[in-house]
Amino acid sequence: MKRIAIVGGGISGLSAAYALEQQRRAGAQVDYVLFESGSRLAGVMVTERAEGCLIEAGPDSFLTEKPWAIDLCRQIGLENELIGSNDSERKTYILVNGKLVVMPDGLMFMVPTKILPTVFSPLFSLRTKLRMAREWFHPPHKAEHDETVAVMVERHYGAEMVDRLADPLLSGVYGGTAADLSVRAVLPRFAEMESKYGSLGRAMLAARRKMGVSSAKRPLFTSLKEGMQQMVDALVARLPRPSLLTHSPVNALTRRADGWAVSAGDRSDHFDGVILAVPAGVAAALLRSANSELAGELSGINYTSSVTVNLGYDGKVRSFLPPGFGFLVPRSEGKRLLAATFVHKKFPHRAPEDRALIRCFLGGAADEQILELSEEQIVGIVRSELRQIIGLGADPLFIRVYKWKKAMAQYGVGHLERLERIERLRQNLPGLVLAGNAYRGIGVPDCVRSGSDAALQLLSSFGLKAAPNADKVSQPA
Repeated sequence: MKRIAIVGGGISGLSAAYALEQQRRAGAQVDYVLFESGSRLAGVMVTERAEGCLIEAGPDSFLTEKPWAIDLCRQIGLENELIGSNDSERKTYILVNGKLVVMPDGLMFMVPTKILPTVFSPLFSLRTKLRMAREWFHPPHKAEHDETVAVMVERHYGAEMVDRLADPLLSGVYGGTAADLSVRAVLPRFAEMESKYGSLGRAMLAARRKMGVSSAKRPLFTSLKEGMQQMVDALVARLPRPSLLTHSPVNALTRRADGWAVSAGDRSDHFDGVILAVPAGVAAALLRSANSELAGELSGINYTSSVTVNLGYDGKVRSFLPPGFGFLVPRSEGKRLLAATFVHKKFPHRAPEDRALIRCFLGGAADEQILELSEEQIVGIVRSELRQIIGLGADPLFIRVYKWKKAMAQYGVGHLERLERIERLRQNLPGLVLAGNAYRGIGVPDCVRSGSDAALQLLSSFGLKAAPNADKVSQPA
């Protein structure tokens, strides 16, 4: 019987536990214990309700094209609970010189694929539009070294595209800036497209043709009827409660000849293997005595913080808001607000017909100081800037503020090379695997895959062959 410790009770740790539980039920000789330092499992996936509205404290959805979260939901009985975004109403605005300008049709992420909507859009200057026209003739280019997203986008479209699209879009996903994030780690397909086609516009059109009609009909985002926490609750229900320890911060990992000693509080237990599903800095602290070089590499992965503010309003505000999903705010506009989502428009089952729900985002790499403010001060900033941007002065029916300190991993230039060094050093510590958003993707599907892969990798290292039909033995514990 192999014993495995999982450190971290977020979606990566829970996915690892689920993968192990499936293998255990299929006959694998394995046992596990999950250690969570906090009072609850789920990490940042928290769903609440107020005034009939469903409020997400953390992620509100995940990309449909990444299959791992959807596959997990199907395995744990949530297939009929999956919902797609209202893409027929999808319209996003960019704040330009204090006014909201709609993003033109045909933009795929930040790449224009339709000529006329882009030509007539006031979002871009004439100079940028000319750059877009020339971009169609961009020759294939393969960078010798990793580079930032900003460098690549500016090479194709100019600095205005970085300011008005690349930076706001990446702030919303990573909480980082285009000038800091790695192309190869964050937008690997862009690097591949540039190498093969030269023009990103031509490459995107080719990719869209290859995807076909069925892919085009899929919603861009997927969520659950009862919110993202529904996934966590269903996962936990399929795991034996004695194996899930909350209020149990691990304070030491010690490598032994026959495995690992895991110390939590005043208790130390022996395990054959350890899955570290925690932020890279926490993993570094736990591994410093085992391998200081590995700890140093893990410490080099930076994180940014964020604040989400949910505001609920009555039906008058709902009819007052502009159509679409919401807006993005370039940093050049001098606001602290990074983006706002009209949640009641983006997804069904989020608010009654007589309610509006607006979700605002602040923080990121350029505004870590926002976390030092009180909730009252943060709400004051949000309401002031909503008034300036969309003229919204009505009093909200409710407000919820959530602060997430150092929650979003930053994939800087050289991130993939760092991962190679981390993997090489990790192999010197048998029985150790890493999982979480610090490595190869920060979205929910990426974290699900990371946790599941970590569990199966560890079993393989023990010579325990994964059961091929383990996903078919999913029942509540």
